Amino acid sequence: MLKHFKLTTIIAAAFALLLSLTACGGKKEAEPAQPNEKENAQSYTVEHAMGKTEIKGTPKRIVILTNEGTEALLALGITPVGAVKSWTGDPWYDHIQTQMKDVTEVGTESEPNVEAIAALKPDLIIGNKLRQEKIYEQLKAIAPTVFSETLRGSWKENFTLYAKAVNKEEKGKEIIAQYDSRIADLKAKLGDKLHMKVSIVRFMAGDVRIYHKDSFSGIILDQLGFARPESQSVNDFAETGVTKERIPAMDGDILFYFTYETGDGKANELEKEWINDPLFKNLNVAKQGKVYKVSDTIWNTAGGVLAANLMLDDIEKYFLEK
Repeated sequence: MLKHFKLTTIIAAAFALLLSLTACGGKKEAEPAQPNEKENAQSYTVEHAMGKTEIKGTPKRIVILTNEGTEALLALGITPVGAVKSWTGDPWYDHIQTQMKDVTEVGTESEPNVEAIAALKPDLIIGNKLRQEKIYEQLKAIAPTVFSETLRGSWKENFTLYAKAVNKEEKGKEIIAQYDSRIADLKAKLGDKLHMKVSIVRFMAGDVRIYHKDSFSGIILDQLGFARPESQSVNDFAETGVTKERIPAMDGDILFYFTYETGDGKANELEKEWINDPLFKNLNVAKQGKVYKVSDTIWNTAGGVLAANLMLDDIEKYFLEK
């Protein structure tokens, strides 16, 4: 009898254990383990002017240290948490003022405020080697940092880098494609007007410049296929420190000039002096009434995708709407 009781007890225990194991197995199938978010966080590497930077997860808190970079982020639908102030404006250019109303200013392109940047706790910093190479090590100690190489030349190369850095490559490609399509359409509409030689001049306090092909406005004119005066049809940035003896080099079929005024009135005074100089008034383009003042911000200083499209608006206005 005792042996029978022990055997029955053992069998019952074994059966209970089997049921327990089966239940546990069923539970595992019904509730699969949740993936580890950290392991599955998206990670990608961006090659840039200072090397390679690994970025984990799509960045949400971005600090941008160039004006053209600010335009790139806004075009991509991103509002930075911090940005360097616009070269002119209080503190932003008029054409981006509304979009930047909640953004913290972090100094200027030439002198970013490292402490202000750190206080924003960014998960990505975007800057430029030409402007900020000396503080790169400080910046990358705060957050992953990506630098473009230069600010002269085509804005599209930098834009492509920024789009990759913020993990919006496809959106970036769409924006570039839309811009290129607009260039092609406008080029077709301009037709024979592209034979007009376009002269570009800039006035600054203490400096006058004649802009060549490797400048912001120069590249856009080149993309459209415009002719340039012979002395301006050069693949470099600009002739700087221009004296009045060089005024004849400003002649063309049409002349656009812009003035970088910082608020003290000196650039505007210089502009007035030169535009009213007998040598300038004697230019064929002046005699033909083909001299136009345009925005320094749009044609030169902002330097990004938003300004590029606004400059195309100006081209349509001056060449097609009259």
